[in-house]
Amino acid sequence: MTEVLTAKPIRFIQKYFICFLLYAITGWCYEVILEVFIYRWGFSNRGVLFGPYCPIYGFGALTFLLILHPLMQKKDIKWLNIIKPVLVFIGCALVATIIELAASYILEAATGAWPWQTYADYKYNYQARIALSTSLRFGLGGTIFVYLVQPLFDKLLDKPSDRTITIVSVSLFAVLAADCVYTFLIR
Repeated sequence: MTEVLTAKPIRFIQKYFICFLLYAITGWCYEVILEVFIYRWGFSNRGVLFGPYCPIYGFGALTFLLILHPLMQKKDIKWLNIIKPVLVFIGCALVATIIELAASYILEAATGAWPWQTYADYKYNYQARIALSTSLRFGLGGTIFVYLVQPLFDKLLDKPSDRTITIVSVSLFAVLAADCVYTFLIR
């Protein structure tokens, strides 16, 4: 996110659209791994779209970057650097919880349900829409994302040429748009 002021705006948008999809796919994989190997429920497509992605994870990741960017930029305050990981953890947990709660209402209005209604079985939950244990997991995952994964994606996506980034982002956008048309208009 540091290139906000220095990069070409179109490349910035393309790069973070690619990141959005990478995190949406990563989120889908996380959900499937939980479902198949941890909870042993069997496989089902955990996303609301046909393809292997959960857009809520992409939105969450980009929101983490946007909201936590000012905090991550502060490096010259020693005491803040000591507690920064804790603040990032809390910020990620709160942001993810708010996004998950809002998404549950949006999905319920649009489709009649939301995919994570199993939260009713969790000890501390609110209307089976959010749960403390998942908020803590998202806080941990978000912290790992901010400190380890996003810097790696930044380095990887800084290497290709503008033309390559354009081709990849436009292609991925076409796939996502086709999936949205198929999911919401045809299926």
